[in-house]
Amino acid sequence: MPLMTVTGTMLVLAAPAPPARPAPATGAAPPALGAPAAPAAPARSRGPAGRAFGPYRRLFALPGTRAFTAGNLIARLPMGMFGISAVMMIAGQRGSYALAGAVTATGLAATALVAPWTARLVDRHGQARVALPATLFAVLGSLSLIVCVRTGAPAWTLFASYAATATTPNIGGMSRARWTHLLRDSPGPHHTAMSFEQAADELCYMLGPVLAAFLCTAVFPEAGTLAGAALFLTGMLVFTAQRSTEPPPTGTATRHGSPLRALAPLLVLFLCLGLVFGSMEVTSIAYLADAGLGAASGPVLALQAAGSCAAGLLYGAVRPRSLRACVCALAVLMAAPWAAAATGSPAALAAALLLAGMATAPTMVTAMSRVHARTPRGRLNEGMTLAVTAILTGIAAGSAAAGLTVDHLGPRTAYLLPVAAALAALGSLARLRPVRVSGRLREAVARDT
Repeated sequence: MPLMTVTGTMLVLAAPAPPARPAPATGAAPPALGAPAAPAAPARSRGPAGRAFGPYRRLFALPGTRAFTAGNLIARLPMGMFGISAVMMIAGQRGSYALAGAVTATGLAATALVAPWTARLVDRHGQARVALPATLFAVLGSLSLIVCVRTGAPAWTLFASYAATATTPNIGGMSRARWTHLLRDSPGPHHTAMSFEQAADELCYMLGPVLAAFLCTAVFPEAGTLAGAALFLTGMLVFTAQRSTEPPPTGTATRHGSPLRALAPLLVLFLCLGLVFGSMEVTSIAYLADAGLGAASGPVLALQAAGSCAAGLLYGAVRPRSLRACVCALAVLMAAPWAAAATGSPAALAAALLLAGMATAPTMVTAMSRVHARTPRGRLNEGMTLAVTAILTGIAAGSAAAGLTVDHLGPRTAYLLPVAAALAALGSLARLRPVRVSGRLREAVARDT
Protein backbone atom coordinates (compact mmCIF):
# COMPACT_ATOMS: atom_id res chain seq x y z
CA MET A 1 0.00 0.00 0.00
CA PRO A 2 1.30 3.48 -0.76
CA LEU A 3 2.29 5.89 1.93
CA MET A 4 -0.41 7.06 4.33
CA THR A 5 0.94 9.60 6.77
CA VAL A 6 -0.37 11.81 9.51
CA THR A 7 1.13 14.82 11.20
CA GLY A 8 0.70 18.36 12.41
CA THR A 9 2.75 21.52 12.82
CA MET A 10 1.23 23.95 15.30
CA LEU A 11 0.01 21.99 18.31
CA VAL A 12 -0.55 22.78 21.98
CA LEU A 13 0.57 20.61 24.89
CA ALA A 14 -2.10 18.28 26.17
CA ALA A 15 -3.67 18.59 29.55
CA PRO A 16 -2.90 15.76 31.96
CA ALA A 17 -4.75 12.53 31.32
CA PRO A 18 -8.09 12.36 33.13
CA PRO A 19 -7.88 10.69 36.53
CA ALA A 20 -8.61 7.02 36.62
CA ARG A 21 -12.03 5.98 37.79
CA PRO A 22 -13.47 2.55 38.38
CA ALA A 23 -14.49 0.95 35.12
CA PRO A 24 -17.77 -0.94 34.78
CA ALA A 25 -17.46 -4.64 35.43
CA THR A 26 -17.87 -5.76 31.84
CA GLY A 27 -14.63 -7.66 31.36
CA ALA A 28 -11.30 -8.55 32.84
CA ALA A 29 -9.15 -5.90 31.14
CA PRO A 30 -11.01 -2.60 31.75
CA PRO A 31 -10.73 -2.55 35.58
CA ALA A 32 -6.94 -2.33 35.25
CA LEU A 33 -7.15 0.62 32.89
CA GLY A 34 -5.95 3.46 35.02
CA ALA A 35 -4.16 1.71 37.85
CA PRO A 36 -0.55 2.03 36.67
CA ALA A 37 -0.98 5.52 35.24
CA ALA A 38 -1.21 7.64 38.39
CA PRO A 39 2.07 6.76 40.10
CA ALA A 40 4.11 6.81 36.90
CA ALA A 41 3.18 10.29 35.74
CA PRO A 42 4.90 12.55 38.31
CA ALA A 43 8.25 10.77 38.18
CA ARG A 44 8.57 10.55 34.41
CA SER A 45 7.15 13.80 33.15
CA ARG A 46 10.10 16.05 33.98
CA GLY A 47 11.61 17.89 31.04
CA PRO A 48 10.49 18.00 27.40
CA ALA A 49 11.33 14.34 26.72
CA GLY A 50 9.39 13.18 29.75
CA ARG A 51 6.36 15.23 28.77
CA ALA A 52 6.47 13.88 25.23
CA PHE A 53 6.83 10.20 26.06
CA GLY A 54 5.01 10.11 29.40
CA PRO A 55 1.62 9.37 27.78
CA TYR A 56 3.12 6.42 25.91
CA ARG A 57 4.73 5.01 29.08
CA ARG A 58 1.36 5.13 30.82
CA LEU A 59 -0.33 3.61 27.77
CA PHE A 60 1.90 0.54 27.64
CA ALA A 61 1.76 0.08 31.39
CA LEU A 62 -1.76 -1.30 30.90
CA PRO A 63 -1.85 -5.10 31.23
CA GLY A 64 -1.66 -6.98 27.94
CA THR A 65 -0.98 -3.98 25.71
CA ARG A 66 2.68 -4.72 25.06
CA ALA A 67 1.97 -8.30 24.03
CA PHE A 68 -0.76 -7.54 21.50
CA THR A 69 1.19 -4.56 20.18
CA ALA A 70 4.25 -6.73 19.56
CA GLY A 71 2.11 -9.19 17.63
CA ASN A 72 0.37 -6.54 15.55
CA LEU A 73 3.66 -4.84 14.64
CA ILE A 74 5.11 -8.14 13.42
CA ALA A 75 1.96 -8.83 11.42
CA ARG A 76 1.72 -5.26 10.12
CA LEU A 77 5.24 -5.02 8.67
CA PRO A 78 4.39 -7.38 5.75
CA MET A 79 1.56 -5.07 4.71
CA GLY A 80 4.25 -2.85 3.20
CA MET A 81 6.07 -5.84 1.70
CA PHE A 82 3.50 -7.89 -0.20
CA GLY A 83 2.81 -5.51 -3.09
CA ILE A 84 6.38 -4.70 -4.07
CA SER A 85 7.46 -8.30 -3.43
CA ALA A 86 4.82 -9.60 -5.82
CA VAL A 87 5.77 -7.08 -8.50
CA MET A 88 9.49 -7.86 -8.24
CA MET A 89 8.90 -11.61 -8.13
CA ILE A 90 6.53 -11.75 -11.11
CA ALA A 91 8.47 -9.24 -13.20
CA GLY A 92 11.75 -10.98 -12.43
CA GLN A 93 10.50 -14.45 -13.33
CA ARG A 94 8.06 -13.61 -16.14
CA GLY A 95 9.77 -10.49 -17.53
CA SER A 96 6.56 -8.44 -17.59
CA TYR A 97 5.79 -5.47 -15.39
CA ALA A 98 2.40 -5.23 -17.09
CA LEU A 99 1.50 -8.71 -15.83
CA ALA A 100 2.87 -7.92 -12.38
CA GLY A 101 0.87 -4.70 -12.17
CA ALA A 102 -2.30 -6.39 -13.37
CA VAL A 103 -1.96 -9.16 -10.78
CA THR A 104 -1.44 -6.75 -7.89
CA ALA A 105 -4.29 -4.53 -9.11
CA THR A 106 -6.58 -7.56 -9.15
CA GLY A 107 -5.58 -8.35 -5.59
CA LEU A 108 -6.31 -4.76 -4.53
CA ALA A 109 -9.76 -4.88 -6.14
CA ALA A 110 -10.52 -8.22 -4.48
CA THR A 111 -9.42 -6.84 -1.11
CA ALA A 112 -11.72 -3.84 -1.50
CA LEU A 113 -14.65 -6.23 -1.96
CA VAL A 114 -13.78 -8.87 0.63
CA ALA A 115 -12.20 -6.84 3.46
CA PRO A 116 -15.46 -5.25 4.77
CA TRP A 117 -17.08 -8.69 4.96
CA THR A 118 -14.09 -10.11 6.82
CA ALA A 119 -14.22 -7.17 9.24
CA ARG A 120 -17.95 -7.72 9.80
CA LEU A 121 -17.30 -11.35 10.72
CA VAL A 122 -14.54 -10.23 13.10
CA ASP A 123 -16.97 -7.89 14.86
CA ARG A 124 -19.66 -10.56 15.13
CA HIS A 125 -17.62 -13.61 16.11
CA GLY A 126 -14.40 -12.25 17.61
CA GLN A 127 -10.90 -11.48 16.40
CA ALA A 128 -9.25 -14.81 17.20
CA ARG A 129 -12.08 -16.91 15.83
CA VAL A 130 -12.18 -15.17 12.43
CA ALA A 131 -8.83 -13.45 11.88
CA LEU A 132 -6.69 -16.56 12.31
CA PRO A 133 -8.49 -18.70 9.69
CA ALA A 134 -8.62 -15.71 7.35
CA THR A 135 -4.88 -15.23 7.81
CA LEU A 136 -4.17 -18.88 7.07
CA PHE A 137 -6.18 -18.66 3.85
CA ALA A 138 -4.35 -15.48 2.79
CA VAL A 139 -0.96 -17.03 3.56
CA LEU A 140 -1.89 -20.06 1.45
CA GLY A 141 -2.68 -17.61 -1.38
CA SER A 142 0.80 -16.09 -1.07
CA LEU A 143 2.46 -19.52 -1.04
CA SER A 144 0.39 -20.55 -4.05
CA LEU A 145 1.58 -17.43 -5.88
CA ILE A 146 5.20 -18.38 -5.18
CA VAL A 147 4.67 -21.91 -6.49
CA CYS A 148 2.84 -20.73 -9.61
CA VAL A 149 5.50 -18.16 -10.46
CA ARG A 150 8.32 -20.58 -9.76
CA THR A 151 6.88 -23.43 -11.83
CA GLY A 152 5.80 -21.32 -14.81
CA ALA A 153 2.08 -21.96 -14.30
CA PRO A 154 -0.44 -20.19 -16.57
CA ALA A 155 -0.97 -16.51 -15.93
CA TRP A 156 -4.52 -16.99 -14.68
CA THR A 157 -3.18 -18.95 -11.70
CA LEU A 158 -1.25 -15.86 -10.60
CA PHE A 159 -4.43 -13.81 -10.59
CA ALA A 160 -6.33 -16.49 -8.68
CA SER A 161 -3.56 -16.93 -6.12
CA TYR A 162 -3.14 -13.25 -5.40
CA ALA A 163 -6.90 -12.72 -5.24
CA ALA A 164 -6.99 -15.33 -2.45
CA THR A 165 -4.96 -12.98 -0.26
CA ALA A 166 -7.99 -10.66 -0.13
CA THR A 167 -9.03 -12.37 3.12
CA THR A 168 -6.11 -10.65 4.88
CA PRO A 169 -7.60 -9.16 8.08
CA ASN A 170 -7.20 -5.47 8.81
CA ILE A 171 -4.61 -5.86 11.57
CA GLY A 172 -4.40 -2.11 12.14
CA GLY A 173 -8.16 -1.92 12.57
CA MET A 174 -8.22 -4.82 15.02
CA SER A 175 -5.46 -3.23 17.09
CA ARG A 176 -7.33 0.08 17.17
CA ALA A 177 -10.48 -1.78 18.21
CA ARG A 178 -8.59 -3.25 21.19
CA TRP A 179 -7.40 0.17 22.29
CA THR A 180 -10.92 1.54 21.95
CA HIS A 181 -12.28 -1.31 24.04
CA LEU A 182 -9.68 -0.79 26.76
CA LEU A 183 -9.80 3.01 26.79
CA ARG A 184 -13.47 3.65 26.12
CA ASP A 185 -13.73 5.85 29.23
CA SER A 186 -10.34 7.59 28.80
CA PRO A 187 -10.32 10.09 25.92
CA GLY A 188 -6.76 11.34 26.50
CA PRO A 189 -5.07 7.92 26.41
CA HIS A 190 -7.34 6.90 23.53
CA HIS A 191 -6.02 9.79 21.44
CA THR A 192 -2.45 8.77 22.32
CA ALA A 193 -3.16 5.17 21.29
CA MET A 194 -4.66 6.20 17.95
CA SER A 195 -1.64 8.40 17.24
CA PHE A 196 0.70 5.53 18.06
CA GLU A 197 -1.21 3.24 15.70
CA GLN A 198 -0.91 5.75 12.85
CA ALA A 199 2.81 6.17 13.51
CA ALA A 200 3.15 2.38 13.45
CA ASP A 201 1.40 2.32 10.06
CA GLU A 202 3.88 4.82 8.69
CA LEU A 203 6.88 2.98 10.10
CA CYS A 204 5.78 -0.32 8.60
CA TYR A 205 5.00 1.18 5.19
CA MET A 206 8.37 2.89 5.27
CA LEU A 207 10.44 -0.16 6.26
CA GLY A 208 8.37 -2.84 4.50
CA PRO A 209 9.22 -1.92 0.89
CA VAL A 210 12.91 -1.49 1.78
CA LEU A 211 13.04 -4.96 3.36
CA ALA A 212 11.09 -6.49 0.48
CA ALA A 213 13.36 -4.97 -2.17
CA PHE A 214 16.46 -6.18 -0.31
CA LEU A 215 15.17 -9.75 0.05
CA CYS A 216 14.00 -10.00 -3.56
CA THR A 217 17.29 -8.74 -4.97
CA ALA A 218 19.92 -9.98 -2.48
CA VAL A 219 18.43 -13.40 -1.66
CA PHE A 220 16.06 -14.69 -4.36
CA PRO A 221 12.99 -13.22 -6.11
CA GLU A 222 10.47 -15.13 -3.99
CA ALA A 223 12.17 -14.26 -0.67
CA GLY A 224 10.13 -11.09 -0.07
CA THR A 225 6.77 -12.83 -0.40
CA LEU A 226 7.94 -15.84 1.62
CA ALA A 227 9.31 -13.71 4.47
CA GLY A 228 6.19 -11.54 4.45
CA ALA A 229 3.93 -14.57 4.75
CA ALA A 230 6.00 -15.98 7.62
CA LEU A 231 6.01 -12.66 9.50
CA PHE A 232 2.30 -12.15 8.93
CA LEU A 233 1.33 -15.58 10.25
CA THR A 234 3.68 -15.33 13.23
CA GLY A 235 2.47 -11.88 14.20
CA MET A 236 -1.18 -12.85 13.88
CA LEU A 237 -0.64 -15.92 16.06
CA VAL A 238 0.91 -13.74 18.77
CA PHE A 239 -1.79 -11.07 18.40
CA THR A 240 -4.81 -13.39 18.53
CA ALA A 241 -3.33 -15.30 21.49
CA GLN A 242 -3.84 -12.21 23.69
CA ARG A 243 -7.45 -12.94 24.60
CA SER A 244 -7.64 -10.68 27.68
CA THR A 245 -7.56 -7.50 25.57
CA GLU A 246 -9.83 -8.75 22.76
CA PRO A 247 -13.13 -6.87 22.40
CA PRO A 248 -16.14 -9.11 23.05
CA PRO A 249 -17.92 -10.32 19.90
CA THR A 250 -21.33 -8.86 19.17
CA GLY A 251 -22.91 -12.12 18.01
CA THR A 252 -24.94 -12.73 14.87
CA ALA A 253 -27.73 -10.33 15.74
CA THR A 254 -27.41 -6.91 14.09
CA ARG A 255 -29.44 -4.51 16.18
CA HIS A 256 -27.50 -1.51 14.91
CA GLY A 257 -27.51 -0.08 11.41
CA SER A 258 -24.90 -0.49 8.71
CA PRO A 259 -21.77 1.67 9.10
CA LEU A 260 -21.95 2.57 5.42
CA ARG A 261 -24.80 5.02 5.80
CA ALA A 262 -23.40 6.57 8.97
CA LEU A 263 -19.92 6.95 7.48
CA ALA A 264 -20.87 8.11 3.97
CA PRO A 265 -19.75 11.76 4.43
CA LEU A 266 -16.49 10.65 6.05
CA LEU A 267 -15.81 8.14 3.27
CA VAL A 268 -15.74 11.04 0.82
CA LEU A 269 -13.03 12.62 2.97
CA PHE A 270 -11.01 9.39 3.02
CA LEU A 271 -11.41 9.06 -0.75
CA CYS A 272 -9.93 12.55 -1.17
CA LEU A 273 -7.08 11.70 1.19
CA GLY A 274 -6.35 8.64 -0.94
CA LEU A 275 -6.22 10.89 -3.99
CA VAL A 276 -3.62 13.01 -2.18
CA PHE A 277 -1.42 10.03 -1.34
CA GLY A 278 -1.67 8.28 -4.71
CA SER A 279 -1.05 11.35 -6.84
CA MET A 280 1.82 12.55 -4.63
CA GLU A 281 3.64 9.23 -4.80
CA VAL A 282 3.43 8.76 -8.57
CA THR A 283 4.29 12.38 -9.28
CA SER A 284 7.32 12.27 -6.99
CA ILE A 285 8.61 9.09 -8.62
CA ALA A 286 8.26 10.69 -12.06
CA TYR A 287 9.94 13.92 -10.94
CA LEU A 288 12.91 12.10 -9.40
CA ALA A 289 13.26 9.91 -12.49
CA ASP A 290 13.41 13.01 -14.70
CA ALA A 291 16.10 14.38 -12.40
CA GLY A 292 18.15 11.22 -12.91
CA LEU A 293 17.60 9.99 -9.36
CA GLY A 294 15.40 6.98 -10.04
CA ALA A 295 17.41 4.74 -7.72
CA ALA A 296 17.09 7.29 -4.91
CA SER A 297 13.34 7.70 -5.23
CA GLY A 298 12.68 5.15 -2.47
CA PRO A 299 14.66 6.92 0.26
CA VAL A 300 13.31 10.32 -0.80
CA LEU A 301 9.72 9.08 -0.69
CA ALA A 302 10.45 7.48 2.67
CA LEU A 303 11.03 10.98 4.05
CA GLN A 304 7.31 11.64 3.69
CA ALA A 305 6.52 8.59 5.81
CA ALA A 306 9.31 9.44 8.26
CA GLY A 307 7.93 12.92 8.82
CA SER A 308 4.48 11.47 9.31
CA CYS A 309 5.70 8.83 11.75
CA ALA A 310 7.50 11.39 13.91
CA ALA A 311 4.59 13.80 13.78
CA GLY A 312 2.14 11.03 14.63
CA LEU A 313 4.04 10.26 17.83
CA LEU A 314 4.18 13.97 18.69
CA TYR A 315 0.48 14.39 18.00
CA GLY A 316 -0.28 11.63 20.48
CA ALA A 317 1.42 13.60 23.26
CA VAL A 318 -0.50 16.84 22.68
CA ARG A 319 -4.10 17.93 22.75
CA PRO A 320 -5.95 16.83 19.60
CA ARG A 321 -7.02 19.50 17.14
CA SER A 322 -10.31 19.73 15.27
CA LEU A 323 -10.65 17.86 12.00
CA ARG A 324 -11.11 21.10 10.06
CA ALA A 325 -7.85 22.53 11.42
CA CYS A 326 -5.98 19.35 10.48
CA VAL A 327 -7.33 19.30 6.94
CA CYS A 328 -6.55 23.01 6.53
CA ALA A 329 -2.94 22.30 7.51
CA LEU A 330 -2.90 19.43 5.03
CA ALA A 331 -4.13 21.66 2.20
CA VAL A 332 -1.51 24.30 2.96
CA LEU A 333 1.47 21.97 3.34
CA MET A 334 0.63 19.90 0.26
CA ALA A 335 1.60 22.99 -1.75
CA ALA A 336 5.20 22.65 -0.51
CA PRO A 337 6.22 19.90 -3.01
CA TRP A 338 4.71 21.89 -5.89
CA ALA A 339 6.73 24.95 -4.88
CA ALA A 340 9.88 22.84 -4.44
CA ALA A 341 9.42 21.21 -7.86
CA ALA A 342 9.45 24.65 -9.45
CA THR A 343 13.00 25.14 -8.18
CA GLY A 344 14.25 22.02 -9.95
CA SER A 345 16.15 20.93 -6.84
CA PRO A 346 15.72 17.32 -5.64
CA ALA A 347 17.04 18.38 -2.22
CA ALA A 348 14.31 21.00 -1.95
CA LEU A 349 11.75 18.38 -2.96
CA ALA A 350 13.02 16.00 -0.27
CA ALA A 351 12.59 18.69 2.38
CA ALA A 352 9.14 19.55 1.03
CA LEU A 353 8.04 15.90 1.14
CA LEU A 354 9.20 15.68 4.75
CA LEU A 355 7.14 18.77 5.54
CA ALA A 356 4.12 17.53 3.58
CA GLY A 357 4.28 14.21 5.39
CA MET A 358 3.95 16.10 8.64
CA ALA A 359 0.56 17.33 7.48
CA THR A 360 -1.13 13.98 7.24
CA ALA A 361 -0.88 12.31 10.66
CA PRO A 362 -3.21 14.59 12.63
CA THR A 363 -5.68 14.43 9.75
CA MET A 364 -5.71 10.64 9.70
CA VAL A 365 -5.80 10.26 13.48
CA THR A 366 -8.60 12.80 13.89
CA ALA A 367 -10.58 11.44 10.94
CA MET A 368 -10.30 7.89 12.30
CA SER A 369 -11.58 9.18 15.63
CA ARG A 370 -14.60 10.46 13.74
CA VAL A 371 -15.05 6.94 12.33
CA HIS A 372 -15.11 5.65 15.91
CA ALA A 373 -17.73 8.23 16.80
CA ARG A 374 -20.05 7.48 13.88
CA THR A 375 -19.74 3.71 13.61
CA PRO A 376 -22.65 1.82 15.21
CA ARG A 377 -21.74 -0.11 18.34
CA GLY A 378 -20.26 -3.52 17.63
CA ARG A 379 -19.29 -2.66 14.02
CA LEU A 380 -15.98 -0.85 14.62
CA ASN A 381 -13.75 -3.17 12.58
CA GLU A 382 -16.16 -2.96 9.68
CA GLY A 383 -16.30 0.83 9.90
CA MET A 384 -12.53 1.24 9.94
CA THR A 385 -12.16 -1.21 7.05
CA LEU A 386 -14.64 0.80 4.99
CA ALA A 387 -12.46 3.88 5.63
CA VAL A 388 -9.34 2.01 4.50
CA THR A 389 -11.18 0.79 1.39
CA ALA A 390 -12.11 4.39 0.53
CA ILE A 391 -8.45 5.39 0.92
CA LEU A 392 -7.30 2.55 -1.34
CA THR A 393 -9.85 3.57 -3.97
CA GLY A 394 -8.58 7.13 -3.83
CA ILE A 395 -4.96 5.97 -4.07
CA ALA A 396 -5.73 3.97 -7.21
CA ALA A 397 -7.58 6.88 -8.81
CA GLY A 398 -4.92 9.40 -7.75
CA SER A 399 -2.13 7.23 -9.15
CA ALA A 400 -3.91 6.90 -12.48
CA ALA A 401 -4.67 10.63 -12.69
CA ALA A 402 -1.10 11.54 -11.82
CA GLY A 403 0.25 9.18 -14.47
CA LEU A 404 -1.88 10.78 -17.16
CA THR A 405 -0.96 14.28 -16.02
CA VAL A 406 2.76 13.46 -15.95
CA ASP A 407 2.60 12.04 -19.49
CA HIS A 408 0.80 15.08 -20.94
CA LEU A 409 1.84 18.04 -18.75
CA GLY A 410 4.93 16.93 -16.86
CA PRO A 411 5.58 16.16 -13.17
CA ARG A 412 5.76 19.77 -12.01
CA THR A 413 2.19 20.40 -13.11
CA ALA A 414 1.13 17.06 -11.66
CA TYR A 415 2.09 18.31 -8.20
CA LEU A 416 -1.05 20.44 -8.35
CA LEU A 417 -3.14 17.27 -8.08
CA PRO A 418 -2.37 16.63 -4.38
CA VAL A 419 -3.15 20.28 -3.66
CA ALA A 420 -6.49 20.03 -5.45
CA ALA A 421 -7.31 16.76 -3.68
CA ALA A 422 -6.50 18.31 -0.29
CA LEU A 423 -8.78 21.24 -1.08
CA ALA A 424 -11.50 18.76 -2.07
CA ALA A 425 -11.00 17.02 1.28
CA LEU A 426 -11.51 20.37 3.00
CA GLY A 427 -14.68 20.94 0.99
CA SER A 428 -16.02 17.51 1.96
CA LEU A 429 -16.17 18.60 5.59
CA ALA A 430 -19.15 20.79 4.76
CA ARG A 431 -21.30 17.66 4.68
CA LEU A 432 -20.27 16.51 8.15
CA ARG A 433 -22.62 17.12 11.02
CA PRO A 434 -22.01 16.78 14.76
CA VAL A 435 -22.77 13.33 16.13
CA ARG A 436 -24.07 12.18 19.47
CA VAL A 437 -21.67 9.82 21.21
CA SER A 438 -22.27 8.24 24.60
CA GLY A 439 -19.57 8.07 27.25
CA ARG A 440 -16.49 10.15 27.96
CA LEU A 441 -14.96 9.17 24.63
CA ARG A 442 -17.17 11.91 23.16
CA GLU A 443 -14.60 14.47 24.36
CA ALA A 444 -11.99 12.93 22.05
CA VAL A 445 -13.94 11.78 19.02
CA ALA A 446 -16.97 14.06 18.69
CA ARG A 447 -15.20 17.37 18.20
CA ASP A 448 -16.71 19.87 15.82
CA THR A 449 -15.31 19.86 12.30
